[in-house]
Amino acid sequence: MPSDAIDRAFTADRAIGSDAEPTYAGALSFMRRRYSKDVAGADAVVWGIPFDAAVSNRPGSRFGPQAIRRASAIFDVDPQYPFHLDLFENMSVVDYGDCLLDYGNHQETPGRIEREAAHILSEAGFLLSLGGDHYVTWPILKAHAAKHGPMALVQFDAHQDTWFDDDSRIDHGSFVARAVRAGIIDPTRSIQIGIRTHAPEDCGFKIIYGHELEEMRASEVASAILERTANAKTYLTFDIDCLDPAYAPGTGTPVAGGPSSAKMLSVLRQLEALDIVGADVVEVAPAYDHADITAIAGATVALHYLGLLAKRKAAAS
Repeated sequence: MPSDAIDRAFTADRAIGSDAEPTYAGALSFMRRRYSKDVAGADAVVWGIPFDAAVSNRPGSRFGPQAIRRASAIFDVDPQYPFHLDLFENMSVVDYGDCLLDYGNHQETPGRIEREAAHILSEAGFLLSLGGDHYVTWPILKAHAAKHGPMALVQFDAHQDTWFDDDSRIDHGSFVARAVRAGIIDPTRSIQIGIRTHAPEDCGFKIIYGHELEEMRASEVASAILERTANAKTYLTFDIDCLDPAYAPGTGTPVAGGPSSAKMLSVLRQLEALDIVGADVVEVAPAYDHADITAIAGATVALHYLGLLAKRKAAAS
């Protein structure tokens, strides 16, 4: 192991390439990426949003970005499974750190998130956000729509998040309804996977319910996603409670009867043809976790997002 390959989150002089560090030591960025507020030209930027004031059950996902970064230290520098390549050999990825939010003034939160997301997107190719509760996806979607126009949404979740609000509430259960009403998301190209609760409306989304998902192969789920999105620019959001609590106990609103992490990661792996323009992982709440099970699942979902980008870049070169 190189003697100078420690604290690469701070000591790295470039956003390309990897070095080995002990998984139990060193500064913790996401997958040891260089921390920087200079993201100009980066292929992808990882950004944490430590916010959980919108939850309807257990709080704690404000600690999600820290937990996901910590769990990502187990990903060594060998070719990343299942992508058979070093993700960072030709793809520049920067960890931007976290969004600074005023815990005493939540009405300023959505604007702050949207502005910072828009700034990152103006300089970098792709934004990977680590929540935080699922409310944070709403201002992130607005920033992406300003750049890309209306998008398809692929939502892995136990909840539809289509509850009505008056556009002023800070609520993690209504971002989908808001996005559809605002014309940010095209429901005819959007799909929800793993739903195990009922909401008053479906907003025109295709839904694969938990019991249906149980009977489907991962390849069938991936095919349904690709068919529904139909080559549209697509945003992926993964609420960790999509997974059964056996695989993700550390979350605010767990629902039994969900899929395994292995199955959902297999679905993600098969989405290389999807035109993904942004993505997030939300609702990791480490206070309810055990042995980092949920944080590892969240970090691996995020790794798969970057793997899809790396494969796409390699295919284009």
